Amino acid sequence: MTTSYAFDPERRILCVGAAVLDTLFRVRSLPTGQGKILPYDMLQVAEGMASSAAFAVARLGAHASLWGAVGDDATGERIIADLGNSGIDTSGMVRVAGARSAVSTILIDDQGERLIVPFYDAALHETVKPVTKQDVSAFDAVLVDVRWPKLALRTLLAAGEAGRPAILDGDVAGDGVIEMLAPAASHIVFSQPAAERLTGTAEPARAVGLLKRKFEHAFISVTSGENGSFWCDDRSGEIFHLAAPKVRAVDTLAAGDIFHGAFALAIADGVPTAETMRFSSMAAALKCQVFGGRIGAPGRADVCDALRSWDAPVTKMNPVLN
Repeated sequence: MTTSYAFDPERRILCVGAAVLDTLFRVRSLPTGQGKILPYDMLQVAEGMASSAAFAVARLGAHASLWGAVGDDATGERIIADLGNSGIDTSGMVRVAGARSAVSTILIDDQGERLIVPFYDAALHETVKPVTKQDVSAFDAVLVDVRWPKLALRTLLAAGEAGRPAILDGDVAGDGVIEMLAPAASHIVFSQPAAERLTGTAEPARAVGLLKRKFEHAFISVTSGENGSFWCDDRSGEIFHLAAPKVRAVDTLAAGDIFHGAFALAIADGVPTAETMRFSSMAAALKCQVFGGRIGAPGRADVCDALRSWDAPVTKMNPVLN
């Protein structure tokens, strides 16, 4: 089994989408009604789907760039500074005059589950710059989320023209967003809630099959938290499953984003599919053991060390698709 994952340190991954200032509160349990709840820890950190994925790439030893938007306010300056200090190239970030930067309040309980209250100013994403294949040709892969759909689409199309992997983080989005972006993507990794919303089934293996029928041009995967990951092999057409590593979850926030960042790097480096899923799954699992959202993203050495003692098999599934 491959455990070295000696990625080329010169690999360059472009991430496009959300940049948010999150305020995290640790609580014993999530609230079930009105009233006051007292946290026992807190942290503020700049993250978001694309931002956290970019941080994962940087932690794994490659070059990460982020295209996103912030307002022309103190929060925006803080977001850019925090991400830049975390090793992400933020030179492609946009400061939008008159817009408010995105913020989010998140409660995280002792089981690692969370309650998220985000705010995105619609003005942040009203203007979209042109994106050409020359703009993305310097990157080895691009990864977009669903928070800035128009820019995401232009980036995916440009990546396709440049012959680069065009990866879509298929999370829950507004009506029609996935349908707009998916045709331009070469790889789509859906969250289980998004897959269920699109297919009407809560069975991830079945959802993979249905999504592959819908978007047959792309590699299709569904991540399902502690239930592991599912994907369709493009050569055989068979659906496979990899169980999730067993960890004590402290904070699941950004785990899916860490998975996507690791996935994008592995795809860019030509790692075989099963090993890509194994590497990405372990990176996400290790993150869950650390409070602080994307701050828990592990380094490559930590992931490789953990993989040496994890021998979960890849199993073939036989979902009923009718």
